[in-house]
Amino acid sequence: MLARPQFFHFSLYFFQKTCIIKVAYAIFTTQENPMKKKTLYRTAACALAVAMTASLAGCSKSADSESTAETATPETATSETADDSAYDYLADFSYSDGFDENGYLKGVTAADYVTLPDDYADITIDASLAEVTDQDITDYIDSNILSSFATTNQVTDRAAATGDTVNIDYVGTIDGVEFDGGSAQGYDLELGSGTFIDGFEDQIVGHTPGETFDVNVTFPDNYGSTDLAGKAAVFSTTLNYISETVTPELTDAWVQENLSPTMGVSDVTTLNDFVKKQLAFNNQYSDVYTALHDKVSFADELPESAKEYFRNVLLYGIYSYAQKYGTDMTTIVTSGFLGSGYSTVDEFIADMDGSINTQLEQTLLLQAIAEKEGIQCDTDTLNTEFVNQYGIKDPSNFTEIYGENYVKCQLLDSIVMQNLINNVKYE
Repeated sequence: MLARPQFFHFSLYFFQKTCIIKVAYAIFTTQENPMKKKTLYRTAACALAVAMTASLAGCSKSADSESTAETATPETATSETADDSAYDYLADFSYSDGFDENGYLKGVTAADYVTLPDDYADITIDASLAEVTDQDITDYIDSNILSSFATTNQVTDRAAATGDTVNIDYVGTIDGVEFDGGSAQGYDLELGSGTFIDGFEDQIVGHTPGETFDVNVTFPDNYGSTDLAGKAAVFSTTLNYISETVTPELTDAWVQENLSPTMGVSDVTTLNDFVKKQLAFNNQYSDVYTALHDKVSFADELPESAKEYFRNVLLYGIYSYAQKYGTDMTTIVTSGFLGSGYSTVDEFIADMDGSINTQLEQTLLLQAIAEKEGIQCDTDTLNTEFVNQYGIKDPSNFTEIYGENYVKCQLLDSIVMQNLINNVKYE
C-alpha cells in the first residue's frame, strides 16, 4: 500500500524525512500565526547540515514499505485521469522564479506596498523568550544531531519486547490463500507502535530472532479494503533480528571529525553556542514578527506577479506529487489529502487566496525592511552568511535544488529578522 509521502519545501527544509506538498500547504494555511511554521527551520538547520542527504532521501523508502497489515486505509486513485494540461507549464517551474539576484521579489519594490513607521524596529517582547537552558541545548543536540549519526546493531540473542524495533518477513493468507499486499520482507516494525492491525505486534513479543511463527489476526469490519474487512488472517512471520540504536558520545574529537567539515563548529563549546543562538532566535521569531506586523500597513492591492508566484508554489507541490506517483492533480485535490476535498484544482487555489496573501505580506514586509536598511543578499553574502545563519558551510546542495535566488530570499529573511531580534527590548 502506498503511504502518503510529504513533499519538501526549502523554507521548512529541516523536517526530517519529508519529501513538498504538505509542507508548502502548511506554510500557507498557518494564518493564525503566519510565522509559526517559518520559525522552525532555523532551529534544525544544524541537524540538516549533518544529515541533509538522509532527510531528503527518506520519503521513498517509507512510501514503498507500507503494507496491507497496517492500520492505514489503502488509498488508490480510481477516478479517470483528469485533464490537467492547463498546468503543464509547471514542468519548468523553479522556486527561484519569483526572486532576483539579491533575494528580492522579482520586479517588486516592497516599499510601494508596505508602509513602515519610523519606530518599526522598536519592539518589546517577553524576556523569557530569550532564555535557553543547558538542558534545551542538550535535548536538541541529542534529538537532531547525534541521532543523525546513530548506528544500528542487529541483536539476535534475546526475545523481542514491547518498544523494540524488529525486522520481520511475513506472508499473509486468508483460508490458506495469499492475498495482495499481505506480504513483505525485511520490514522494520516498532512493537507497541500500533502501526499494524490490532494483535499483530503483540504476538511478536516474546519470540527470538530466527523463529518462524504464525500471527493470527482479524481485520476490522471497517477496514479500507472490503475484500479484507472482517476476515480472519494468518501471517507466517519470521523474526530476523532486533534493531538496537547506538548514539555516539558528544566529544570535541567527535565534533571535529563529523561536524567541522560541514559546519562552522570545531568543538562541543562552539556547537553548544551555535545551537543556543538558533534556539533563542526561534523562540523570539514569532513574537518579533507579530509585533512588527502590527506596526505596519499594507496596500489594498498586493503585486499580482508575486501572488501568481506563490500560487505556483502550491500548484507545483501538487504537480510534483502527481508526476511522482502516477496520478493527476485533480485526483489529489478531490481526495481530501489536502485537508478538505475540492472539486477542482482552481477551487483549491481560490480557497488558498487568503493564505497566499498572508505569505506574500510576510515576504514584502521583510523585503521592505531590507530595502530601507540597504540589506541585499548577493552571491558574496550568500557564501559568507549562510554558515552563520544555518551552520552550513556550503549552500550548493540547496542552490542546486531550489536555485540560488530562492535560497538568497530565505537567507535575506533570516538576516533581517536576526537584526530585529538583536535590538529588541525585554519586559
